[in-house]
Amino acid sequence: MHKAWKQVRSNKGAPGVDGMTLEAFPDFAKRHWSSVRQSLLEGTYQPQPVRRKAIPKPQGGERILGIPTVIDRVIQQAIAQVLQPIFDPSFSNSSFGFRPERSAHDAVRQLRQHIRDGGQVAVDVDLKQFFDKVNHDALMVRVARMIRGKRLLKLIGAYLRAGVLVEGQIQPTRLGVPQGGPLSPLLANIMLDDLDKELERRGHHFVRYADDFVILVKSQSAGERVMNSICRFLERRLKLQVNKDKSRVVKATDCEYLGFTFPRNRIVWTDKSLNRFKRKVLELTRRSWGISMVKRMHLLAHYLRGWMGYFALSEYYRPLPGLDEWIRRRIRCCFLKQWRYPRTIVRKLVNLGVSLKQAVMLAGSSKGPYRLAKTYAVQLGLNNGVLASLGLLSMKELWIRFHHSR
Repeated sequence: MHKAWKQVRSNKGAPGVDGMTLEAFPDFAKRHWSSVRQSLLEGTYQPQPVRRKAIPKPQGGERILGIPTVIDRVIQQAIAQVLQPIFDPSFSNSSFGFRPERSAHDAVRQLRQHIRDGGQVAVDVDLKQFFDKVNHDALMVRVARMIRGKRLLKLIGAYLRAGVLVEGQIQPTRLGVPQGGPLSPLLANIMLDDLDKELERRGHHFVRYADDFVILVKSQSAGERVMNSICRFLERRLKLQVNKDKSRVVKATDCEYLGFTFPRNRIVWTDKSLNRFKRKVLELTRRSWGISMVKRMHLLAHYLRGWMGYFALSEYYRPLPGLDEWIRRRIRCCFLKQWRYPRTIVRKLVNLGVSLKQAVMLAGSSKGPYRLAKTYAVQLGLNNGVLASLGLLSMKELWIRFHHSR
């Protein structure tokens, strides 16, 4: 339980329906843990409903999260810590989501290898609202294959049926595992393990990361047959819904998976991923945002580091220098907008090493900040070294660092 609490605390997270924060939990545990422990041992513990929260998806729409209370997150984490070593060794080598020592990058690399090995057509099956549509009975049957303890099975079932708080009303949960609970990722893998075993039995090459999976076959006709048969398997055996509108059979080199595509057998970020990146940078560098440049540079650096930490897997380097130039220009615009008055612009540029004549000419210009950011005076004063010293990261350097570390 101590280990579970440390993990929950490190994951952070918002309060559940009881409003208890992570900071308040230690005092609560000191006063009430003995009674909670006793109810767990007696099999009478009743989880609280989860708090529903909608977050926007990158590709549009919303993802519904179910946020358990802190005490329920700790108990779920403890269950997951015990069950993971029991179930994980039996999982497929082609399953990568929510597993120790495995990552989305590993899944992308394996998919690229399958393409290089001759997989010419990708069968991309989209499960409709997978986490919300899992059949409880079908899931518990699969959990019970390896877990015999009735108290634990009863407790897991209680978490599945705990309900959800929506606009002050508790609604029952007859389907689904709540995204946001520490136990849900493992339950998702247990549910989909039968799919993995079926694909292995048929001899297919495939990659699965959580509910996102792609099967590689040799031809378009084979892809259509596999799509139809796997959809029947999912709907009849696992009682899951397939989104027919989003499922497709395409050339492997046109396949999009976990934010990447595979032209000429290379790993390249998708246009959608790059466009989302640009939109976020535009948001972080909008000139009307009334925050300090120190705060802005911190937020931008955090985003660039996170984005490149994932998408530096791309083997396509060419756009990066141009993106770095664009970001620097956006930041220079923000400085000019913040300085605002001609006298301030002159003083700041002179302090940065620009001649008084150049500074005065620029400050008197009628051009807007975006055009002025391209001028020699601004690029001299706010040169690449100055911006780097203020905390601006280079995408090109982050990409090079990632590939040199491999």
